Amino acid sequence: MPLSILIIGAGCAGPALALMLQKSDPRHNVTVIERFPSLRTGGQQLDLKSQGIPIARGMGLLDALKAACVHETGMKLVDHNGKALMQFGVKPAKEHGTHGLGLTNEYEIMRGDMVKVFYDASIAERQKIKEDRGQEGNLTYKFNTTATHLDQSEDGVNVTFSDGQIQQFDLVVAADGQNSRTRRMAFSNDVNAQCFKTLGVHAAYYDIPRVESDDSDAHIYFAPGSRMVMTRTGDRPITQVYLFIMKDKARHEHFKSVHKLPLEKQKEAWIEVFHDAGWECGRFVEGMKTTDDFYAHEVGQVHMPQLYSGRVVLLGDSGYCPSPFTGMGTTLSFIGSYILTGELAKHGNDVGSALQAYHDQMQTPLEKYQRMAGGAETNFYPSSQLGITVTNHVLWVLSSLKIDKLMMWVGGWVPESKDGWELPMYTGLSLRDESKV
Repeated sequence: MPLSILIIGAGCAGPALALMLQKSDPRHNVTVIERFPSLRTGGQQLDLKSQGIPIARGMGLLDALKAACVHETGMKLVDHNGKALMQFGVKPAKEHGTHGLGLTNEYEIMRGDMVKVFYDASIAERQKIKEDRGQEGNLTYKFNTTATHLDQSEDGVNVTFSDGQIQQFDLVVAADGQNSRTRRMAFSNDVNAQCFKTLGVHAAYYDIPRVESDDSDAHIYFAPGSRMVMTRTGDRPITQVYLFIMKDKARHEHFKSVHKLPLEKQKEAWIEVFHDAGWECGRFVEGMKTTDDFYAHEVGQVHMPQLYSGRVVLLGDSGYCPSPFTGMGTTLSFIGSYILTGELAKHGNDVGSALQAYHDQMQTPLEKYQRMAGGAETNFYPSSQLGITVTNHVLWVLSSLKIDKLMMWVGGWVPESKDGWELPMYTGLSLRDESKV
């Protein structure tokens, strides 16, 4: 029997799940709500790699995602003068079995572009179903809408919406991010408080206008005082700026409260930290003052002991945020969407068994793809100016000699590891390449 399913959040995971559910069973009645008035088309660059590639191909969207890619030419580690110390080219995307070092991947897509690809595809799929099968099933997007209360029973979930309406669903899917409000409503306060594992790092993201000196490479710069800066421009008219405050106990406690301040006050705090960081940080903090897409947060991972509570299930960052340092957040959300859809199809009306199977199937990819590959976890770069100068010199020498593996080891990165995990196969969710059939 078809299910009535509410998806909370229209980021990447929500529309992707809506598309997969319709492909699995066109009779499903799917509602997606989003607290913003429209699709959020902003945001920074996302990776698609590993198991996410065959999933996208199976959904018939790999070409559309490839067309939306940012054409980034590689990555450079630079010193305070902008001199390149080490450089890597684009890392080819791997479909199966490897993950690890690789800032610049074959599939680099702006968040807003990726959201639109899946949103448009879900709408197109519903239109196709309507033409082929009539009014069977439904897909509805509701913007400027939130869920304010969940009342669970054995038969489903009564959801109270921000407009006061109450509706019953067979299943509620929380796809509303690392700080999921749905998770807070569905799980106990203790579980919700303990699920976030901080990395002791704080990050700010925003865009500034591109200038002539901004080439198509990504750039990483380490400044004294446990500060890191990254920029990404690719072939776009804007330059993405990423500011990181690495492990610093005093600043860590201070910035926990900064994130709760009004936007302008947050900017002031970040400007105070980075105005004297060197390289081009003067330009970056000036651009921060006028940008309208500034976002900052504490970097961490979400580890849940159970991925569902009753008929409410967690998807993507709400249940297993791996942190930006893994580069696997988007891919994990697609893996989760695929497995959740497959288990619902496999178990029919037994939603409880489907959710337990989803939880069980996700444990292996979570163990592998939430694993940190150095960097943020080891805090490998020194914080003093002398230490940075010495490390930069060593990296430059190793890069000049092209001693890649040793260079990566000194830099604190690890080479790719082979994991051998394969996606489970489900009837109705083929991962074959449709273009070759």
